[in-house]
Order: sequence, then structure tokens, then C-alpha cells
Amino acid sequence: MKIHHLVSSLAICLFALLASSHAANAQTPGLSSPPLEGYFYPVTTASVTPDSQGFIRRWTLLEPIVKPNRSNTVFVDSYVREAFATEYFPNQMTVVPKDGDKVKVTVEVQAPVNLAMGRPQQQQAPAAPKFEKRTLVWHSLDSKRFNVKLFRFATGLDKDRYGVIFWAVTVINCDQDLENVRMAVGSNSASMWWIDGQEALILSGDRRMVMDDATSKRLTLSKGRHVLRGAVINGPGMSDFCVRFIDEAGNPVKNYTITTQ
Repeated sequence: MKIHHLVSSLAICLFALLASSHAANAQTPGLSSPPLEGYFYPVTTASVTPDSQGFIRRWTLLEPIVKPNRSNTVFVDSYVREAFATEYFPNQMTVVPKDGDKVKVTVEVQAPVNLAMGRPQQQQAPAAPKFEKRTLVWHSLDSKRFNVKLFRFATGLDKDRYGVIFWAVTVINCDQDLENVRMAVGSNSASMWWIDGQEALILSGDRRMVMDDATSKRLTLSKGRHVLRGAVINGPGMSDFCVRFIDEAGNPVKNYTITTQ
């Protein structure tokens, strides 16, 4: 009986250790990531239109760039602007990437994320930061939801999903001038947005994604092609965004098409 009790106790301890290890590593790249197909479609048509609420669902997304942050409270305007002004890859503010294009970046290596406490708990940072070169890939995708799930994009590709920056690019094509429209954005966490290289909007601070959380000044989108570019930065927690254009009455603007080029 003593031997049986000892074996049972050892089995319980082993199970507890395995469960703890799984919890600690469940969100570590390469382990138990949900499939990308659960949140995105591959791009199969030349163009699409905004959804019924005017949201833009077609984007070319760059695999996340590591930018270690232990908290989202640091994302004040000055920090966000400096983070996005840093050049991580060539032609960062002008490139209109194609699906499968690759860029080389130098990133700071961050310690693995531990989820044993239920929320991301990063290990103590090393005294001297370490850097390494990585090759990241652009992916052209249609979101299955009005909000683009960046966290699921990262986990679906087995990439870092905490302490990262996401870059997103899309192209809108206007058949006529769109006057007095506003860009309306929600993001988790902080983000910045540009149209044809000109800053349109910044969302700073530790924030959750809320539809139309912030709006730009009045804009005129002239007839023709316009490049919309965004960057989202996050520490611990989820990452996503939603973007649409609204008119003076707050109604969605939908009379344009969306392409990748």
C-alpha cells in the first residue's frame, strides 16, 4: 500500500509539473498556436469593398517586430512617435509591399513570456540588451472580422505576440473625390496612421480596441489611389485594430475599393 501511495503521489506531482510547464509556454512561439485560417482569408480577388459598416478588412501585414515593453503605460505620445520613427527596415514609410515580400530587421531579443500567473509575465531583462537579425515576411490577408486580430495573426504564424510592433499597409481607390471624411480608428494598444505618407492620426496610451475610438481631422481623398499605412505597438495583452472612414454625420463611407497595390 505504501508503494502504491508513493507511485500515486509521484504521478500527481508529475501531472502538476507538466500542467505548469504547459501554462508557462502556451503563448510561446512554436507551441499550441491557433491556425491563421480562423481569423483571416487569403487574398483571392483583385479588389474588395469596405464591409457593411465601412470597415477596411484587406491589409498586408508584416510579421511582428520585437520591441520589448513590460507595460503599456509607457505609450505616451513621445514614446509612440519615437518608436515608429525608428527605421526597422528600408523604405519603411514608402513601401507598398507584395504578399511574400521579405525584410531584414535587427531586433532586441526578449526573454520568453511566462503565463503561469494567467497574464504575460516576462523574465527579468538581461543587464545588457542582446540584438539579432531576423527576416520577416509580409502577408496579404482579408480579415474575417471588422477588427484585424493582430494577436491571432502572430500566434497563427508562431511569432512573438507580446512586446511587438505590427506594420499594416493597404491601398484604397476612389472613383470620385471624397470630401470632408474622417479616418476613424480603434486599436489595442497604441498606434499611428498615415495617408499617402502624411500623418492622419495617433492613438497613444494603454487602450483597448474600441470602434471609432479616435477620428482624424477632416480629409479630402481625391479621385485615384491612396496608400493607407498603420503601426500598432503593444506590450502584454491582446493586439488588434479597426479602421474605416466616416462622413460628417458619422455614417460609414463605402464608395471606394481596396487593393494590395
